[in-house]
Amino acid sequence: MLLISAAFQAGCSGGQDSPEPSPTTPTTPTEKKMEIRISPSMTRATDYGFESGDCIGLYVVNYSGSTPGSLSDSGNNVDNMRFTYDGTWIPDNTITWTDSQTHADFYLYYPYANVKNVAAHPFSVKADQSTEAAYKASDLMAGKTLDVAPSEDAISIPVSHAMSRITITLEAGNGFTAESLAKADVTVKINGVKCDASLNIASGAVTASGNPASVVPFHDNNEYKALIVPQTVEEGNLITVTADGRDFNLRKAFTFESTRSYKFTVTLSKTSAGVNVNINPWIEDGEDNGGTAE
Repeated sequence: MLLISAAFQAGCSGGQDSPEPSPTTPTTPTEKKMEIRISPSMTRATDYGFESGDCIGLYVVNYSGSTPGSLSDSGNNVDNMRFTYDGTWIPDNTITWTDSQTHADFYLYYPYANVKNVAAHPFSVKADQSTEAAYKASDLMAGKTLDVAPSEDAISIPVSHAMSRITITLEAGNGFTAESLAKADVTVKINGVKCDASLNIASGAVTASGNPASVVPFHDNNEYKALIVPQTVEEGNLITVTADGRDFNLRKAFTFESTRSYKFTVTLSKTSAGVNVNINPWIEDGEDNGGTAE
């Protein structure tokens, strides 16, 4: 019994010949990916900023070392993530940087859509923009910020209007008084403009397409305004003002460019020697431009 007890105790103690437990290999903590946050800098067609429920689309394209990537329809670091405005921009899903080193390019557009071709995304302005809702729905914008290093800070993305804007103010000329013009039944049209377009999201370039049509502008206080696809319009009746059943036409060839607003002060005259209209860019230069329609 004494021999058995001694042997049992020796077995439980491990003895000098028992293997030592192997040390645990420390694990390297996994790098926590940083969330991507954006802060677009833009204005809406309303001229007062975005409204709750507005949506934008975002693409993020990674660099390979110091070489920028190309925006593709899919397979980017972020593919057309929808952000909804509710005081701040909230993504449908959390998006992150690939790591803490990889730079990226950011491409943003408005309004959000199911984009199938980033090089030629179709868009149309409304031919009838006589309501504020239709006018707003004709606004298209795009912007980008390139070579951004990973950061926890929100990425500022300047976004520009892709369309042109035209504003028309009517004045009384020969045969009218201010009072008679104010009481007249007036409609306004911008003629010979194409309403369809395609947007290259990477470059922001817009190409007009489709057949020419007439656009009815939104009557806002004392002016009529509409968003126009950038294009060159051949000489013709660019603007038609109908007052109490009579048409007054302003003949002109004109080129509309992205990001620019063109102001027309149109004088209605029942007898006139001609038309002279100047324009000024969206960044207003303080000049009053005008002409006569007869």
